[in-house]
Amino acid sequence: MSIAQRKFFTEVAALVDSSVVVSTTTGKTYSGTLVGINPDSLSLCLAEAKDAEGKVLHRVFVNGSVVADILSVEKPFDLKSLAERLEKVFPTMVKLYEDNGFIWVMNKVKVTEKGVVEGSGPAAERVQRVYDHFISEIKG
Repeated sequence: MSIAQRKFFTEVAALVDSSVVVSTTTGKTYSGTLVGINPDSLSLCLAEAKDAEGKVLHRVFVNGSVVADILSVEKPFDLKSLAERLEKVFPTMVKLYEDNGFIWVMNKVKVTEKGVVEGSGPAAERVQRVYDHFISEIKG
């Protein structure tokens, strides 16, 4: 697989758990939360999706062969900016794994777009405070 293909699939995978609008080659449109992707066929699963008439459907499975467009409704989380912010507080102790969607701080605190997901103690608490401040700036 080429680097470009890997980056493409990374971008598509980053849309999981976010709001999207999917248009099909058959003229149908669905908006909902992307909860699953088959990377081989680009078949999709949307949760709590609305069709063009506004009818809510618990799950919609769209065959990849009819997917025309996948539009991201939400701005993706800026993990790189968070890593840069953490680097100011923890110089030389921050490793960004952007393709995997997480940051390691001091090789013991794991941070994702949801906050601290692994680690405990004063370092994890400090990382969480930096994360909380970062999120408040984005929303404010």
